[in-house]
Order: sequence, then structure tokens, then C-alpha cells
Amino acid sequence: MTEAGSDIARVVCQETGGTVIPRADLGTHWPEVGSVVFIGAMGICVRTIAPYLTDKHTDPAVVCIDSAGRHVIPVVSGHVGGANELAQRLAAALPGAEAVVTTQSDTQGLWPLDTLAQRYGWTAELQGTTMNEAIFRFVGKESVALLLETCDAGSDYLQRTCPPHVRCITSENDVDTAHDRLLIAVSPRRFHSDLPVLQYIPKTLCVGIGLAHQAEPAADILRQIQQCVEAAGWLWQAVRTFATIDVKCDEPVVKLLQSKGYTVQFYTAEQLAAVPVPTPSDVVASHVGTPSVAEAAALLASEGGSLVMNKKKGENYTVAVSTLPLVGVGGGLGPFIEIVGAGPGDPDLISVRGRRMLECADLILYAGSLVPRELTLCAKPEAVVRSSASMSLEAQCALMKEYYDRGCFIVRLHTGDPCIFGAIQEQMAFFDAHHMRYHITPGISSFLAAAAELRSQFTIPERCQTIILTRGEGRTPMPEREKLHLLARSRSTMCIFLSAAIVDDVQQQLLAEYPPETPVAACYHLTWPDQRIYRGQLKDLARIVHDNHLTLTTMLVVGDAIDNRQGLSELYSAHFSHLFREASE
Repeated sequence: MTEAGSDIARVVCQETGGTVIPRADLGTHWPEVGSVVFIGAMGICVRTIAPYLTDKHTDPAVVCIDSAGRHVIPVVSGHVGGANELAQRLAAALPGAEAVVTTQSDTQGLWPLDTLAQRYGWTAELQGTTMNEAIFRFVGKESVALLLETCDAGSDYLQRTCPPHVRCITSENDVDTAHDRLLIAVSPRRFHSDLPVLQYIPKTLCVGIGLAHQAEPAADILRQIQQCVEAAGWLWQAVRTFATIDVKCDEPVVKLLQSKGYTVQFYTAEQLAAVPVPTPSDVVASHVGTPSVAEAAALLASEGGSLVMNKKKGENYTVAVSTLPLVGVGGGLGPFIEIVGAGPGDPDLISVRGRRMLECADLILYAGSLVPRELTLCAKPEAVVRSSASMSLEAQCALMKEYYDRGCFIVRLHTGDPCIFGAIQEQMAFFDAHHMRYHITPGISSFLAAAAELRSQFTIPERCQTIILTRGEGRTPMPEREKLHLLARSRSTMCIFLSAAIVDDVQQQLLAEYPPETPVAACYHLTWPDQRIYRGQLKDLARIVHDNHLTLTTMLVVGDAIDNRQGLSELYSAHFSHLFREASE
């Protein structure tokens, strides 16, 4: 190997953790390697690997890099074996190199249908076609119908990157058999179509089971449970986990499930009894101490999901099915509510996921007194956008339920992060009481925006390692142990929400522990177009707020971390200087 080739090999080994083997020994290692990087001419590479090639599903990924390190070319197993991805990774690691990917779906920016299942943890099934035929129709840009009946990262990706020749539909009844040439579906349920179908099955189902004592034969019972689930229209391949009461941990059916590699979760009778279910049983309660096993276990395992199959009874088992909560946008498993954190105000500071949800919502209900309306301008034309500023909690919940009952996707848009001094607790209680499915998308809190706008690191080594998020005691009482003067004893960086109106009391309590010269900042409408920030010392905090007529939308920040540029110890500074020297060498 040339000196240049040796340098390339060194980079490849560092990037992949691989080792260098002579070309003559490739046949010996071929059955055991996951990838092969050939450094040299493409012709020699092809002649070398030709005797060992069998099938793209079993062959290792093969990449060829020319001896100058300019071109990184996937040779075989581009998608399934990962050669395309490996080529792009190595090109990024080699100075001046370029990945030369020739796979048609990659060159056209189309979905790699044969690797989507592996990427997103799905199972792929085909009806009336083969994978190669489905890919041929898709990359040939024949008309394709896309049916999404679940919400996860994969279905979100398909929706966001949908090419022009793919038509999104919401029901299999929307398939146009006279026009469409292929149906791609992401769904945990079984359905039939007159079109060729490529179906991706996501693992979204949680199966709760109740079992008679030492029920046998286990294989027959498990087969009956599977038949029951499939008879309800759900695919067994979509099962993610099983769940039951802990006293059944040694049952033969449970042991059989575990031997097959399934996860089985166990819950106590007390945990199960706390879960409201549609079909409780006094008989079950008298035997195991909880009115439900199958339904309650399925719901607990889904961690916020909902039942899609109520309890079914067999001779010596009961079974119920729930789905995991939705974490994406779109989807056809019924209505849904997403509580979205809007961030501090600047429309650019909402999360990517939050923005996508706003774009897909049928109803956007936003906190108009705290969230700029500009955040809702990305709504689709037919969406209903309402401010909740003048609405009571009852009116807000009634509006969301009205749209929920219509089968709509609803976004409840709250300021900052909805879980920090938000108002979602009562709404979630309403959703729970009415069995409405919901999920929370976090947002950037205003205390983080304060740190950014103040150009301050709120945690300073050897000075301050704690941030306290709190509020003064106004109309909302504070727990006795959380009074400001008690929290102030640590002299941490304190971010005080919703307290501009009671700033005199706030200042008085803080002065009980902080020195009067402690730096403070009053931050009004952080990241909004009319943002204003006033710096000063704690002894002047009340005057700053009053003189500038600041309102409730003001964050008060107190602590030595504000504008601190001298907070690093010599050891800490020396440590970073050492790192910077290493990085530049």
C-alpha cells in the first residue's frame, strides 16, 4: 500500500474502529465482517469481492476509496448493508473527499424504502408485490398513496418529506384504484387493498393479560390470545410489550412470552386498582385485590396511551390492548391534543416539532396574553386559530372537546415550557376525566432566554451551581418551606416568575439573605420585539421595576452569576486553556 493509502487506512480505522487486512485474506474474513473498505482502483475492488458476493441482504457493505482519497464510492449493499451511509461518513472524515452515491432513490432525494423499517424499528410486510417492485414503482415516480395510521418519528419523517408523486390519504377508502399504483402504509392494524401494498408495522401496542392460575398448555393459550388480538384488527407484529399483575410472574404463559424475547411488565394490585378502566370486575377484585388486570396493565404499560381493544375473555385468560401515546403529528388513530411549549416569544425559538404540529393542527388554541400571535401564522389555511386570553378554563376545555369529538388534531399553545408555571394541570385533569389522548412538547423557558439575553452563565464553578425557579407570594399562596427568604439562603441564581406586581415584597425578602449589591436584572418580554432589560443591584430592584412600569410578563433574575466574567478559578481556566491548546494542535 502506498504512503497515501496508509494515511487513508489510518483515518478509516480511527473512524470505524476497524483493522487493516491484506487483500489476499479477504475471503477468510468475509463471512464475519459487517463492512469492507477497499483502498485502490474500483476495478481491482470489484474483481476482488466478486467471488464472495451472494445477496444484498447478507453481503457486507463494501466501499471503495481511490488511493488519492478523493472519491468514496459505495460498491454493494448501499441501502440494506449501510454502504451509502458509511461512504458519507468516511467522506466527512477524509479532507477533500466526496461520497459518490449512485443509488437512484438517493440521487433523487427519495425515501430508501428497503431500509425504513430498520431505521425506525418497524416490520415491513408486502401484499401483492415484492420490495424490488415497490421500489421500482416508487423511484419511477408512479402515483403512490401514503396512509399514516400512527404517529412516531418515522411517520413524521414521511409526512415532512413527501415527494410530489405521493398523495397522503387518511383512510384506505381514499385509495384511488384507477390512478394509484402503490399503497405505502404505516399502521399497526390489518387492512386489505386492491393495490400492491408496502406496509410498515410500528411496535405501538401494549397487551395486558389476566391469567387463570397455572393455566396450560401455555402455547395454546398464547395462540388464542394472538387470535383474539388479530380478530380485533390489530397486527401481532405491532406488539411492543405485555403486562400483567405481579403475582402472575411465574405463570407458564408468562414464562413462554419471556422465552420468546418479549418484554413482560409487572404491576402490583395497588398500582392496577388506581387505573380507571371501562370494564371493572368485582370477581377479579375479590381474587387479586384489583377490579382490573388486563385493561389496567395495558394502560399502565402504554404510559399515557389509550385502550384500542377493551377486555376480551377467553376460557382461562383475559386480554386488552392499548397503544403508546402519539409523539408526532398527523396520523389516523383518532383525535389527539398536543400541548406545545411556544418558547419565550420569538417565533424562531419554538422547537422544530412544535412548529410542525402548529402546521398540521386543525385547531390552535393559544394563550393570547402571553404568546405572540405571530407564532400561529404557520397554521394551514383551513385551521381554526383562537386566543384563550378572554376565555374561562371551562370554555377552553369545551372548545377543545368539541374539536376532539370531531376527530381533530388540536394544539394547545402555552408560553415558554408548559410545565414551568404553566396552567396545564387543570386541563390535563379534564382530558383524563374525558379519556382524551394528549402529549406534551417541551419549550424553551423564559429563564433560559434570560441567561442568553444577559450573556450570562447562570452556573459558575466554585461560586454558584444551583438555579432556583420560583415566584413571589401574591394571590397564589406559597408553601411555607418555599418562602423567598428561605430559598435565598443558598444565594443561588434565582429566577423569579410572575412577581413584578409584588416586587417590593420580593426585594425585602431577598435582602434578608443576599447582599444589597447583588446583581439583578428585570427582563421584560424576553425575545419579543419590544424586549427591555434593566440591570442594577438588589437594593434598587423595586425602583427599577416601578420606574419602568414593568408588568407581570417580567422575569426577575438575582445572583452573582449575572454578567460574571471572573467566576472561574485559576484551575478551571487552566483546564480550558489546556483543552483549547490541544484542539488547535
